[in-house]
Order: sequence, then structure tokens, then C-alpha cells
Amino acid sequence: MKLNYCVVGTNDMTASKAFYDALFAQSGLHCTAPNDRMTYWLGEDFAFATALPFDKQPATNGNGTMVGFCVGPKDNVERMHALAIVLGGTCEGAPNQRGPKFSAYVRDLDGNKLCFSD
Repeated sequence: MKLNYCVVGTNDMTASKAFYDALFAQSGLHCTAPNDRMTYWLGEDFAFATALPFDKQPATNGNGTMVGFCVGPKDNVERMHALAIVLGGTCEGAPNQRGPKFSAYVRDLDGNKLCFSD
């Protein structure tokens, strides 16, 4: 089984798109916006999106909800974590060895929790 896609909510598509465009700039992902409500970043076996909620209510982040990105070796984890902070994200856990994975945690501009791991 494969994960089909992941979508996180946003209250500001312009800011969200700028954050993820810059965060994914070196990843080789293709960005597309099929409508004003959603923006996707696509790659082989990869689909991530931000969306203005369909019900037009404010986007909120889930307590315990997290999106994990496997970004490769330790230096990539450190780079992505630092980049997310520079882009306005907030640290939720500095790069460190955690169990079998080297990982780091941030929250994006809407408070969605992201993990970068090796």
C-alpha cells in the first residue's frame, strides 16, 4: 500500500504557496494549482497539497497530526529544518537522533506540524 497524497489546510494560500515553493525548491517537485482553493507539489510517488477548507471555515491544525518528509541524509534534515525556520516556520524539535531516525520538526505558517527525517 502507498500513501496517495497529503493535504494540510491554510488560511492564506499566497503565504502558504510561497513557504512551500521555497521549502521544496531543491526537491524537483512540480507545483500546480488546479483551482484557487488548492495548490499541489507533485513528484514521482509524491503528492502534497495545501488547501483552503472546502467548508469555508478557518483552517486549523490537528493536535497530534503530522506530515513526515523523508529528505535523505542528516545534512538534508538539518538544511530543511533551517530553511523552514528562515521561511517563517517555528521549531518543534531541533535536528537530532530519535530512535532509528535522524529527524527535525517544524510548524508551517498555519501551524501544521512537519517532520523531516533521513
